[in-house]
Order: sequence, then C-alpha cells, then structure tokens
Amino acid sequence: MTKYCKGCGARLQSEDRDALGYTPKADAALCQRCFRIRHYDDVMISMQQGIDPSQVLSKIAQQDALILWVVDLFDFEANLLPGIARHLPGKDIVLIGTKRDLLPQTLSDEKLGQFVLRRLKEEGIRVEGIVFCEHLAKAPHHPLNHSIEEVTHAIDRYRNGRDVIVMGMANAGKSTLLNALCADSDLTTSPHPGTTLDFVEISAEGYTIYDTPGITRQDSLLTHAPDALLKSVIPFRAIKPRVYQLYEDQSYALGGMVRLDVITKGDASVVAYFSDQLKIHRGKAAKADALWERHLGELLSPTLDSDAKAMKRYDCRHRYEKLDVVIHGLGWFCVSGDFQEVRVWVNRNVNVTFRKAMI
Repeated sequence: MTKYCKGCGARLQSEDRDALGYTPKADAALCQRCFRIRHYDDVMISMQQGIDPSQVLSKIAQQDALILWVVDLFDFEANLLPGIARHLPGKDIVLIGTKRDLLPQTLSDEKLGQFVLRRLKEEGIRVEGIVFCEHLAKAPHHPLNHSIEEVTHAIDRYRNGRDVIVMGMANAGKSTLLNALCADSDLTTSPHPGTTLDFVEISAEGYTIYDTPGITRQDSLLTHAPDALLKSVIPFRAIKPRVYQLYEDQSYALGGMVRLDVITKGDASVVAYFSDQLKIHRGKAAKADALWERHLGELLSPTLDSDAKAMKRYDCRHRYEKLDVVIHGLGWFCVSGDFQEVRVWVNRNVNVTFRKAMI
C-alpha cells in the first residue's frame, strides 16, 4: 500500500536515499527529510525553485472547494499571486493574512485592512473575505488570540458544503495555520521555502482540508537565498522600525543585499522594516560607489552578489507623500518628506515594488 509523509505529502519510499520521500524505516510516518527538518533544522534537499506554480494552480482549479489564500502580511508584495483571477476563475477565495504580529502595534487593523483592500483593487483581485492572524506558531489558542476562531467562522460562512483548499506562497504560514486549525494534524513547518511538497489531506468535521505546496516567485529574494541565510533575512519577532533623518543625499546599505540612495530637496526621513539581524550602514550618497566596490562581502554582508556592478537598479521619482520601497522577500524602506528621487540596487533576480505607504 502506498504511504505518504504526514509532514510534506511526498510518497514514502526506501529505494533511493537521494530522492524525495526517502525513509530507511518501512513503518515511518515521516520521510527522512521532514524528520531532519523538525529535529535538526536540516534541509537535505532544497526545493526553493522546485515547485511548479502552474501545476499547483491547475490542480487547485480542478477542485470544487473554498480556497483559503494564505498571505504573509509582512512580505505582502511577494505573496501576491499575479493573475489569480485568470488561474482560478469563479472560485470563492478568503484571504488569510498571517504574521500580523510581525507588524508594528502602531498599525491598526483598520488601517491594515484599508491597505490590503487598496492593493487588491489595484491588482484586480477579488476575495470574499479577509482574516488577519497572529501568533499562530507560539500561541494560536491563547484566550486573547481569536485568529483560529475567526478562520473557522470564515470557513463555516463560505464553505457551502465543499472541501477547503489552503494555498499560498512558500513560507506564508500555510502549514502553521493548519497545525493550529486542526489540533491532530502533524504538518512539517520550517523557514525553508518548499517544505510541503505535495497535496496533504486532513480530515475535518464532515469535509477535507487540503494543504498544498508553497508556490514560489522567481522575483523573491527568498527563492534565491541559500538555506543557511534564511534565518537572518526572515524576521521571527515583531519588527522594530529603524528611523533615520536626513538633510542631504544619503545612501543606506542593508548588509550587502540592498543599496538605497535618497536624493533630497530638503528634510526627509527613512524608516527601515527588516529583520534586526540585517545591519544597516549609512553614509553620503557620493561615497556609496566606492564603499560597495571595496567592501561588498566583507563590511557589507550578507550578500547574494560578488560584484556590485552586477546588481540591478530601480529608480522612482517622488510619487507619494510617503513611499514604500519594497524588496520582495526581505522587507521595505519607507521614505517621506522633501525628497526628489530614490534609487535602489538589488540582486538582478529580485524585484522591487514602489507603493503608497502601508504605515
């Protein structure tokens, strides 16, 4: 009888130790990969770029089910699914915004909701409802945490006798949500993209919930960062904004990952929303070229690049009163005040979005 890993959904096998689903034990419930992720945080096979989005979406489209679209609120832009209406026409979708606890407490749910609705409208995406979730990994059932209660209410309201499919980008928190939602589920969770490898069925009361492989975007930094670097770039606790005032053209280096130059006309400010493990170096814009040429990979680290000249540049004129400069998979800078232009350099595989400020 064919057995599947309870953690990632891969078919269990004992023939090929280098293939997915391998386990040396015939009666194992987990593949060796999931076992090592759980106990040693060791990814034996990298699946960062191994999940085919079109295949996942095609399989979802064939199901008559309510779709819970799990979106990492901190990494919102990289979690948007371009053309979701085209891929899933006529489907009932509820957006589940995870990692609310990573965002500053000064951001109210009302303002966050307005931001999400505005961005969905701009992208032409329609959803039936929106639920924000927080502390799903550490305290999903705390008396003051109503996240799971609200997700359950949304399922009851929109399911209409159908099964439920949980989908989203890699590392959005799908399996963490399901482990909190279904107390007896045992899905593998980790910060590594591609942890879930195939559809995993979970029995609920009168219906089935399907966990799906995380979809990867090739323009997200998480897709290209080495596994060893993920714990440095992915935040695991509430972001503490780093605030900088500037009165002249300045340059900011986020490790060796991002260079941001702000060209001012007067007083301006920059607020950084990134993992606190990534250091920010600040200096005059006129000296930035020399700094990156001499110190990339040393003072300016970690990095995905060995040559600053190979990085891709994005420019944006003063478009909004407060402008977010979003690095897909990493976080964002908010630039405000009397500035003229911002210039951004990132790894050539990584996208940058300029948007009206979230906060």
